[in-house]
Amino acid sequence: MNTGSDETSEGVVVVKEERGEKPLGSRAPDFVKARRYLHLSWQVGVFVVGLVVVVGGIIMLPLPGPGWLVIFGGMAIWATEFVWAQLVLRWTKRKVTAAAQRALDPRVRRRNVILTTIGLLIIAVLAGVYLWRFGLEMPWNIKE
Repeated sequence: MNTGSDETSEGVVVVKEERGEKPLGSRAPDFVKARRYLHLSWQVGVFVVGLVVVVGGIIMLPLPGPGWLVIFGGMAIWATEFVWAQLVLRWTKRKVTAAAQRALDPRVRRRNVILTTIGLLIIAVLAGVYLWRFGLEMPWNIKE
């Protein structure tokens, strides 16, 4: 929950948080923030590095690799400098935490265990029928 906001001398609104979260805004070193063009260059560099990481994660989605993990890593890079990325990461963290809490609910866990067991039984029966019918022959070698 927001407890309020203050405006700095540069017109930047700083939102105070009561949940112990870091304040929103740039995490660049003070000597970088003190010089406008250096800070702008810093932001461009952070954006480009984050963009490369996010694009790499998007490429990994259909290919082997930890696509979503890399995308969230790129978002974390952006969140070091951009408020919008910090807000997206906070929202994502709240949603993931809520989903984890729902998954730990005993009724949901019981349902998930039952569905997983049924799915594994179906796979075992299908594998048994295949082995009974064709043996250990690979599907592309079956001549029938």
